[in-house]
Amino acid sequence: MALYRFKITFEDYDDVTREIDVKSNQTFLDLHKAIHQSTGYNPEFPSSFYISNDQWIKGEEFTYLPNQRRIDRGVKLMEKVKLSSFIDDPHQKFYYTFNFDRPFDFHVELMKIILDEAPGVTYPAVIKSVGDAPRQFVTTAVDPATAAAVAGTGDDDFDFLNEMAYNHDDADEFSEVDEHGEAVAEEHDEHEEEDEFGSEFADDEQFEDDSKSHDDY
Repeated sequence: MALYRFKITFEDYDDVTREIDVKSNQTFLDLHKAIHQSTGYNPEFPSSFYISNDQWIKGEEFTYLPNQRRIDRGVKLMEKVKLSSFIDDPHQKFYYTFNFDRPFDFHVELMKIILDEAPGVTYPAVIKSVGDAPRQFVTTAVDPATAAAVAGTGDDDFDFLNEMAYNHDDADEFSEVDEHGEAVAEEHDEHEEEDEFGSEFADDEQFEDDSKSHDDY
């Protein structure tokens, strides 16, 4: 039986490539799983192949684990579609998106058609692997030393200020937190303001009295 040899390249990491041989009567799902055998990814995420032209423009779609919208549109399932049904060009191209929630996009290109299977080989078969695939999921790591230092400061009372992008110096303007956890500005005592201005004007009055007393002389 004839074999298709595909070159698979990450769209954003063109130095990471795989070459995979697949039987002509195998399905897009077989190719999907073979790709992730070569990347080390868990293949059980919604994904799609698209027939593509030389400019990698998407055409007809074949999907795996479809959402309701794709089901309603009647998109064909990968496991139902044989590769041979859509190989019309000796350099046939497919655009492939893996895991729609955190997608990786690939260019899949037919390199050649091999007429005979190699004895003792189970297909699909990864025959060439270049470069390490990027991590399937990337999380932001926290430096344990930094985390321990923050935990030891006892600065929990200032967490809401950090969240609101306030400086610690601004904390003096807040005296309490309301029932919704919002900072409440401290109200200034009106009497204090009156005393402040009162004392200022008192000095002026004293100055006027002193002036009058000098005038009497």
